[in-house]
Amino acid sequence: MQLLEVPAKEGYTWFRQGIWLFRKNPLTFLMLLFVYLIAAQLAIVVPLIGIIALLVVTPGLSVGVMTACRDVIQNKRVLPTVLLAGFRANGKEATRNLLVLGGIYAGLVFILGLIAGAVVDMSALVPIVLKEEAPTAEAVRQLYYAMLIGALLYTPIAMMFWFAPLLAAWHGVPPVKALFFSWTACWRNRGAFFTYAVLFAMLLVAIPFFLEAVFSAFGAETVLSFLVTPYSLLMLAILYCSFYATYRGCFNVTPPGVEPAAPAAPGV
Repeated sequence: MQLLEVPAKEGYTWFRQGIWLFRKNPLTFLMLLFVYLIAAQLAIVVPLIGIIALLVVTPGLSVGVMTACRDVIQNKRVLPTVLLAGFRANGKEATRNLLVLGGIYAGLVFILGLIAGAVVDMSALVPIVLKEEAPTAEAVRQLYYAMLIGALLYTPIAMMFWFAPLLAAWHGVPPVKALFFSWTACWRNRGAFFTYAVLFAMLLVAIPFFLEAVFSAFGAETVLSFLVTPYSLLMLAILYCSFYATYRGCFNVTPPGVEPAAPAAPGV
């Protein structure tokens, strides 16, 4: 397994490849996204235990999504059960490694939540979250502050877990080494990941905020809800598709059962 170092512009290529892969079979990826979101909602219904369980299985589910990407590229039929492929199709050792990664992930997210709760005035965000009243200037300031703190704290976790599940499931890398290799891959290609992150930040955060400001100014919040929700789901599906492109772009490997060439967006 060889780690590749790519230029910053490669982040745009990953973005293009994510769109290409989504367009290849949009219904499949939207279906998987809906299944995941429904499962997440059901898990949250169970206080604490459900959330912890969801975090623990998250690395395994991410392998399922990447398996779906691989199968779509090969024009294979993809069923919702592919989300469990990380636990079912790679052997007992891979399952054990994914659960260990999940336990580490849940622990880190819990610590992150404690730190964020200590530095951000969460009470000021309640009116915004519940939409009980018009947000004050202080509430808006706290919202942006919370987003900034959350992004800074979560970035190291994201770097460690970006590739770790795939390395553990598809390549038999032990959990701790998988976390280290994932961090190293992200750091060495930080320019490309910065470009990639900026593109999706604009699409997933900046554009919805802009639309909300415009529609609120015209008193058309109801219309906004019919636009932002499907738009956000579409962007999330493309984001998940692009994860596979980052993997193929950073590692000179051929996953089990994969065609030898990485997917390429038209015109790239």
